[in-house]
Amino acid sequence: MLKKGRLTMIVVFLAPAIAFYILVFLYPTIRTVIMSFYKMGTVSDRFANWSFVGISNYIWLFQSPLFLQSLSNIFFIWLYGGVIIFFFALLFAVILTSGVKIKSFYRSVIYLPNVVSAVAMATMWIHYVYNTRYGILREIFNFLGIEKLAATQWTSPDNVFMALIVAYSFGMVGYFMLIFMAGIERIPKDYYEAATIDGANVFSQFFRITLPLLQDIMRTNVILWTINAVGFFVWSQLFSPLVPEPGTVTPMIYMYQEVFGTSTVVIDRNVGNGAAVGVTLTIIVVASFTITNLIFRDKKIEF
Repeated sequence: MLKKGRLTMIVVFLAPAIAFYILVFLYPTIRTVIMSFYKMGTVSDRFANWSFVGISNYIWLFQSPLFLQSLSNIFFIWLYGGVIIFFFALLFAVILTSGVKIKSFYRSVIYLPNVVSAVAMATMWIHYVYNTRYGILREIFNFLGIEKLAATQWTSPDNVFMALIVAYSFGMVGYFMLIFMAGIERIPKDYYEAATIDGANVFSQFFRITLPLLQDIMRTNVILWTINAVGFFVWSQLFSPLVPEPGTVTPMIYMYQEVFGTSTVVIDRNVGNGAAVGVTLTIIVVASFTITNLIFRDKKIEF
């Protein structure tokens, strides 16, 4: 009777979570995969109105120059943005865990952009940093006497891609810095004290102690950054609010246009194509997760 009562309690407590998981995650996922093999006009179309096209949606996607451009954009956002973010996040993490006074204040200031909404942050960069009439960059380059850079239109089609990456990276540094700090602070101080006694300088300590012992943290950050990069959407919309520029189109933007067709970027609206984009992005995330785990293999490191 006791075992039966325990089983009943387990079922009672797990049932809401399982039902919620099925309704919110599993069902939409399965439905999206199925939709990717059909052609339909709207998400709310009845199944009777769906037209089976097999893998034609996927073939069409990878023959679309715009979709291929979006994949290229997201790769370079991941690459360039990752280098910028991880460099400064790791740099600030090392500095703030080295005994700096009022560490909490500096940590809060660096993390502050994560608290501000993406809309407000992008608006600040567009109007107060990149503006060619009164932007901060214009004033800095004028002060330095570099008139050519001061007159540069940073949000023009030729420059908007890198401007977008720099602005987005600025807001993400604090988030990954906190994760790196948590990893560094768990490393025993005895290691650094012993290295100092042996004559190792700060650079040797970083490359021989800190970096190797942050391998699992680095793997976590790479996975988190990949997920963030694949889901890149809001900033692209804000930097190209009317008609998305080829330099700002990402797979999420492309999928949005395929499903809702709010602009002339995607002429032939097909919800099935949008579903195929979602499935493709999921495969990319899973593949990147697998590759990351192969690169950062688990090692038994004792602290």
